[in-house]
Amino acid sequence: MVHQYKNNGYNIVLDVQSGAIHVVDDITYDLISLFEDKTREEAVKEVSSKYKSVSAVKDIEEAYYEIQSLVDEKVLFSPDIYEERIEEFSKNRPVVVKALCLHIAHDCNLACRYCFADEGTYNGQKRELMPYEVGKRALDFLIENSGNRHNLEVDFFGGEPTLNWKVVEDLVKYGRSREEETGKKFRFTVTTNGMLLNDEMMDFCNREMHNVVLSVDGRKEIHDMMRPSRGGQPTYDIIMPKFKKFAESRHQEKYYVRGTFTRNNLDFSKDVISLANEGFKQISMEPVVAPPEADYAIREEDVPVIKEQYDILAKEMLRRYKTSEDFNFFHFMIDLEGGPCVYKRLSGCGSGTEYLAVTPRGDLYPCHQFVGNEKFKMGDIWKGVQNIAIRDKFKCANVYAKPECRNCFARFYCSGGCQANAYNFSGDILGNYPIGCELQRKRIECAIMLKAAEAEIDEAHK
Repeated sequence: MVHQYKNNGYNIVLDVQSGAIHVVDDITYDLISLFEDKTREEAVKEVSSKYKSVSAVKDIEEAYYEIQSLVDEKVLFSPDIYEERIEEFSKNRPVVVKALCLHIAHDCNLACRYCFADEGTYNGQKRELMPYEVGKRALDFLIENSGNRHNLEVDFFGGEPTLNWKVVEDLVKYGRSREEETGKKFRFTVTTNGMLLNDEMMDFCNREMHNVVLSVDGRKEIHDMMRPSRGGQPTYDIIMPKFKKFAESRHQEKYYVRGTFTRNNLDFSKDVISLANEGFKQISMEPVVAPPEADYAIREEDVPVIKEQYDILAKEMLRRYKTSEDFNFFHFMIDLEGGPCVYKRLSGCGSGTEYLAVTPRGDLYPCHQFVGNEKFKMGDIWKGVQNIAIRDKFKCANVYAKPECRNCFARFYCSGGCQANAYNFSGDILGNYPIGCELQRKRIECAIMLKAAEAEIDEAHK
């Protein structure tokens, strides 16, 4: 399968199976579009009718043979060598847990309008904080079920984790105390809205947290509209000085500011650029996922506008490339040198198998977005995973099992996308979220274009 598109003056051809990227001239681009359905003579004749100069015919002939050589090298129209293996792989691969999302607090001090967690209550669950003993047992569970994996990941999540900060500190200490004896290494992460963040917390994170996620929605007016306090007060001016200080204290690495854009700010590129202008170098801005009846939900008619915003953002990043104003945008970070990871092609996102969420009471769910939905309760940290049927369904939820993924060029980059979004919009984790898929495809196109443009700039400056 080949995907062709034009972006910012580049003719880009993606060989889906191998992951090879080709930036080509107009003649080669047109020939590739005819290669599978036309004979050599037919393709050359059709393209020659468009390029009528005397030298063009020779160029077209040469381009056709260059395409054929790429096909022979299996970097263009390459065969799928994994589909026939997927069923056996999915059923037989061992289940090894490598990451936990610890819901350290089912409570929050904000009242974000789009919050999927209902201010930390998760579908009507009780507001509560995770006791130390539950968290301790969760870390033991992770160690016991991690097989021979060395690096284990734990995300302190909420609600708002700083509401239960002493337990966070104690659990990190406990995890560190078990590393040498078990041969494991914990990579801790925390996600915070910043309202209670102080210097002591920042110092602790800088010593112990592999990554931090700082929640802010961009421009002040947008942030304050969507992320007020529980009492309805604005929060931007409270958190922004702290976040800027925190990012600098981490040398602008191993963190990112994460925002959500909604129908209220379809011009979200301005929010990303606003964060970059505040000095942040690691930025994520996610499209809201909300029921259609919500006034802030993204609708099908908004998709063209959003795609245009991604193009605007990509061009702005290119303008800033290798200047003091440059920054990374999470959705445009893509590894092209190694091609799509084979393991990720065949295993999906890992929710329900490699990655589990733990509630304050110790219940296990496939990921944080399923918490509170009793259909997806998998067991608990004392007895382990008992709902084997759910686990096995997630185990087999890969791009080959999802009908909508089979003919999508982006499938090996998104690995089938978010299982929770698929379930919430189609009623099945093997379904899809059409708007999310459309935006994912656009982001990948922009990411590839950026890599091509940056490579061209780098070559010019050698």
